[in-house]
Amino acid sequence: RGQGTVPVPVPATATMAAVLRTLGRHWKKSALAALALGGAGRWLHGHHRDNLLRRAACQEAQEFGNQTLPITAKVKKATVFLNPAACKGKARNLFDKNAAPILHLAGIDVTVVKTEYEGQAKKLLELMEETDMIIVAGGDGTLQEVITGLLRREDEATFSKIPIGFIPLGKMNSLSPALYPTNKEQARHILNATLAIVKGETVPLDVLEIQGDKDRPVFAVTGLRWGAYRDAAAKLPKYWYLGPLKDKACHLISIIQTWPPTRQASIAYLGPTEIPPTLSQENLPRPSLWRRILRRLERYWATPKEASLEPVEPLVWEEVEKSTAEVTISTLNKHVHLTRTEDAMNICIEPDAVSKRQFVTTGSQKLTDPFSCPEGSHILQASLCKLHLPEGTEGFFSIDNEDHEAVSVDVKLLPRKLRFFCDSNKNQLQLGESGKPP
Repeated sequence: RGQGTVPVPVPATATMAAVLRTLGRHWKKSALAALALGGAGRWLHGHHRDNLLRRAACQEAQEFGNQTLPITAKVKKATVFLNPAACKGKARNLFDKNAAPILHLAGIDVTVVKTEYEGQAKKLLELMEETDMIIVAGGDGTLQEVITGLLRREDEATFSKIPIGFIPLGKMNSLSPALYPTNKEQARHILNATLAIVKGETVPLDVLEIQGDKDRPVFAVTGLRWGAYRDAAAKLPKYWYLGPLKDKACHLISIIQTWPPTRQASIAYLGPTEIPPTLSQENLPRPSLWRRILRRLERYWATPKEASLEPVEPLVWEEVEKSTAEVTISTLNKHVHLTRTEDAMNICIEPDAVSKRQFVTTGSQKLTDPFSCPEGSHILQASLCKLHLPEGTEGFFSIDNEDHEAVSVDVKLLPRKLRFFCDSNKNQLQLGESGKPP
């Protein structure tokens, strides 16, 4: 019989050396493979994490759906205005994966209305029939269209009492931080917003009524911007190919094209108004029977008083005329103080004496926080203001991050006009804040 050869074991160090030599000879392919494997691993981890979050949220929503309703109670109806074009066309998929299952499991009768073109939501809101809640699934533009259509209705006094839910699916979701805890994970953020709608806790928010000379009023929940920073930010999409440098590039090119960044603004305004007592006579506990009888007897035997008209104090308008880089008029919704004592909107007149470096730095910061007021700004608080622009002014406003032609406008504060669903923890935090506005 022939004898077989016995294989000689290869040391582990020799195997490792061979692998390293192979990687060294094909370092480009090796680097590409490592990047691909790393990306695939992160995607799988994120996908698994999102599935776990969805499962937990669905279980929580099902607890609400399993609750027994009285015989006379009706199933809640929700009308969802979904903008499929939001989030670069991903909004429909995000809604179907994250929000829709929670709403259905909670036992809500959901009607989804998909918008097909800009401005359609306004028209649909003016024709909408009764519903128990309105849900906006989109970004700032969709939300502004919905509230504008809602408040333009002839019966807006009734329909404005319908609570509104906001599911942040857009590129810009400026109102979201006022309603829900900030979260960088998109799925978690959408799930939290949808669960807040299911739980039903709401917070009253202010609205700005913006009226031009001709058009019907536009309504906003964040505010209005006009100026150089807004104009530079509007050019940001043109420089997408510059990647992370596009933020500074749009402001540098704006400096080259239009410098200095000054505007002439004339503003007349009325100061803040005091908030009336929140506990009205109708909400007070009913007095005892004997107390009610005594009150009636007092009114019956009391000597009638002559009606006296108290003199009405004339409105005192204050005026400011300044050269500025930008003017912003914003609500206090971002920092809601449920215990504040005055109703007001913020008017920020930003300084025009800025260096080119300051312009780029401040402009880049305003891309994430458009209504921040730089140091040295003239800040006013008002309940009504008139923004007058010089004749021949060209350009655009940004109203809730949507473009509108720049004209002289009247801006009126509608305090606590709409109720929005919010996270319960966020609401408790707002109740604990001091009464002074920021």
